[in-house]
Amino acid sequence: MDRRRAGTARPASSEEVECWSHAAKALSSLSTLYSTNTSSDTVGRVNRLSSVWPMDEVIPPRGLDEVKVIYRKLISGLEEIQQSSDRETKAIDDTIERLDVLIGFAQGAGNIRQADQATQTAFSFLTCHLPARASVGPSAPPIPFVRDPKARREAYSAQLPLVPGRKVAFHQPSGKLSGPGGAKPVAAAASTLMETGENWILAVVVKCLSADKLKYEVQDPEPQEDGSPGLRYHTTMRAIIPLPDPSAPPSSPSHVSAYPEFSPGSTVMALYPDTSCFYRAEVIATPRQTGRSTPNSKHLYRLKFEDDEDQEHSVSADRVVEWPN
Repeated sequence: MDRRRAGTARPASSEEVECWSHAAKALSSLSTLYSTNTSSDTVGRVNRLSSVWPMDEVIPPRGLDEVKVIYRKLISGLEEIQQSSDRETKAIDDTIERLDVLIGFAQGAGNIRQADQATQTAFSFLTCHLPARASVGPSAPPIPFVRDPKARREAYSAQLPLVPGRKVAFHQPSGKLSGPGGAKPVAAAASTLMETGENWILAVVVKCLSADKLKYEVQDPEPQEDGSPGLRYHTTMRAIIPLPDPSAPPSSPSHVSAYPEFSPGSTVMALYPDTSCFYRAEVIATPRQTGRSTPNSKHLYRLKFEDDEDQEHSVSADRVVEWPN
């Protein structure tokens, strides 16, 4: 795929390398936590205090003052145990999250179903002690891609106006630069490109340009060849698909859980690994099938991109949107 911004041959993407690094740190932190854990001493102290607690409301020889001393020590010990337990739970949870992402990448080299079974076996003794996690995405149908800006405003009304810094899939227009700061009006976009779905890039919202929340200034995050900041464009909702916001709270309409989960065989548009370009792809496996269950940006789809020699790639759910057909 010579039109990509980066080559397709890669032993490991930067995202995979980063995930390996995070997983190694999480495992190291968990190991250190257990090797330095002194909670067993605290538990023993609490048990000893419990054994001398007055039974049947009988006041000890030293009176209520002794009861108060025991009470304060018990409270202190129990709080210490709770804090230690919270730290362990957080460390275990974080480690599972990191390893789950790595497993999602590894599934591309083998059978997804077998990897799922291995994941369930390897972590069942840990996950059974953790709270149940919400599934990814509602059962609602995908938001249909429509050309009319007002119709798109209605479809995404709960998310508008798009705030500065929000990442979007942006249909990069062709033609000469115009407007302040090298901005390109979206009207310059070639209709043939729009129809084929090509030339979509990752962009960042700079600001809203109109009271009706339909016009925006967005910026290409990739620097230009001379090293200057990426180009800015003036555009409308017609050329924008808001991406799920990984920093949004779970109740937000911008959160990944508010977006539909695309079923296997669906045609989607996704960010090709190690590039800032979106391309047509087929869903091979959903985040549920790749062993993920927490609705956040680290959920991974297994995708097969068009014209990519039948390769499969792991792509974060917040970089996968509907195909603009």
